[in-house]
Amino acid sequence: MAASFIYLKGNRMSSGLCLKNFRFSRQCATVASVTKHPIPSTVRTSLFENKKILPFSSFLTDSHGRQHNYLRISLTERCNLRCQYCMPAGGVDLTAKDKLLSTSEIVKIASAFVEEGVDKIRLTGGEPSIRPDIVELVGLLKTLDGLKTLAMTTNGLLLSRKLPAMKEAGLNMLNISLDTLIPPKFEFITRRKGLEKVLQGIDLALEMGYSPVKLNCVVMRGLNDDELHSFVELTRDKDVDVRFIEYMPFEGNKWNDKKMVPYHEMLEIIRRKYCDLRRMEDAINDTSKAYLVPGYRGKIGFITSMSEHFCGSCNRLRLTADGNLKVCLFGNAETSLRDLLRNGASKEELIAVVGQAVGRKKKQHAGMSNLPSMKNRPMILIGDSNSLLTGSFIATSSIRPYCTDKGDHFSNHNDYLDDPWTSYRETHASLLQASSLFNASTRRSNLSQETHEHTTPNANDQVKLTHVDHHGQARMVDITEKPWTVRRATAQAIVWIGPEAFRLVNENLIKKGDVLKVAEIAGITGGKLTSQLIPLCHPISLHQLSVRLSLDSKNNCVIIESNAVTHGPTGVEMEALTAVAVASLTVIDMVKAVTKEAEIRNLNLVSKSGGTRGDFNRTKNDDMPFPC
Repeated sequence: MAASFIYLKGNRMSSGLCLKNFRFSRQCATVASVTKHPIPSTVRTSLFENKKILPFSSFLTDSHGRQHNYLRISLTERCNLRCQYCMPAGGVDLTAKDKLLSTSEIVKIASAFVEEGVDKIRLTGGEPSIRPDIVELVGLLKTLDGLKTLAMTTNGLLLSRKLPAMKEAGLNMLNISLDTLIPPKFEFITRRKGLEKVLQGIDLALEMGYSPVKLNCVVMRGLNDDELHSFVELTRDKDVDVRFIEYMPFEGNKWNDKKMVPYHEMLEIIRRKYCDLRRMEDAINDTSKAYLVPGYRGKIGFITSMSEHFCGSCNRLRLTADGNLKVCLFGNAETSLRDLLRNGASKEELIAVVGQAVGRKKKQHAGMSNLPSMKNRPMILIGDSNSLLTGSFIATSSIRPYCTDKGDHFSNHNDYLDDPWTSYRETHASLLQASSLFNASTRRSNLSQETHEHTTPNANDQVKLTHVDHHGQARMVDITEKPWTVRRATAQAIVWIGPEAFRLVNENLIKKGDVLKVAEIAGITGGKLTSQLIPLCHPISLHQLSVRLSLDSKNNCVIIESNAVTHGPTGVEMEALTAVAVASLTVIDMVKAVTKEAEIRNLNLVSKSGGTRGDFNRTKNDDMPFPC
């Protein structure tokens, strides 16, 4: 029966041959389909020999004319990270080891594909670099005659240790997944420390001649869409290709279009700073739309699977770690090549089954509105977990439990994707503050060294951030020995609300109520809660906290000023600033039904006094003390 099936596929394979062979194949296919007689081995062999004169294998060419010369192989379902969007806090179920492809099976399947015309293989996971025999496997695959490119997609954690051996074995292309450049955010997303190791891996890859090193960054609204400019800056001096990937729907990742940042929106954000961003020409099968900042060494790109699919030029097939062939990343149809091999199928029979699967490949995926409702593997089980945002595992047959460490950081926040801003900010406010302060300190230190400008009387002294220790970790300042004095602080802000909203506020016609009075109360309340909102602030006893709001009719602005007073060992700058900030946000909330363009301007500290570091007074412009 298998031989009969092979012969039927011979019709497709022979389509690129001369007319004589085509007619002979079609006649034999008709006989086989009617009589169901097996095809003689001599005929079958001659047909497979004829493939050598084909420009490309018919088995790997679908009914839409797409030639599939690129195979992605998942080597493992395991990973050394525990990403929030990929791994549930309670653990996952892994396929039993005996159900996964062995090294010899991977090589045998890969060999069959390469003989049919595949010239590029990418190794994925899970995390492929954690496979114990990864160097050996790379070496075996690289010996396949006809394979031009052997690539890997990795999270980068083990590159410093394993890349030299993998490169020597034949790995000649590298993609590294990196969704953030902020250490606390990296730790939040992955439940592991390790950003520094990833960055070291990138630098090592560049030193070893990988050109370019591709960086895969899944962009998700509310999580890392504020880092687009930072990623572009990586291309200034490094030969990297940063590819911004639209967030895609897969099993368990709670996808919705509000979390996705479409390509054109990302492009608009980037062009606000890099207005001379230039479009580059793409190769025929490129998944990424390439751009370049003139003068920068690297480039950026956008993988637009959702907003502008590239199905028409798709040349990729995927082999999962448990041996299933997927002809479409978003399709739920799979064909088990593992079972064929273990049932004794020959290489020819294996390729025939592949040809049937490729022949059924659809013209394009179901589209953004339909994909979320379709049943599909989580990405980590498909084999692209390091390059695209993924979901949690689904149960399969022959599985065994695999749980995350009980000491995982932030394990109670697996559902942050439901409300990324709230969960992320509430959990990591202190870490983000420490990171920002530490990075700011580094930037200022570098600037000081370049310009020889110092803010302290003694040029040998260094400005130190009291909330950050020498490791860059957040800490609360010990104020036990600090003297008690009367401490005062004044802060200010301007909220521009536009002419129509200003008129309504001035006439007290806003439907929500008296804007100025509500904002005043909100500001006082916020100021008193400062230590609960800003994690490293000490709870102090306020002797006075006032918030005053006035209207600037010339500029359609609400002017807000707060004053805070205490007698104690620490200042009240943050209390004054928090009061102004909360009052400003309240004004915007009160007028948002009238205008969505309201904005906070010039929120700053005006003055402080009573501290051991001396008094501070901001210089004002007498003509316009509160510039709008």
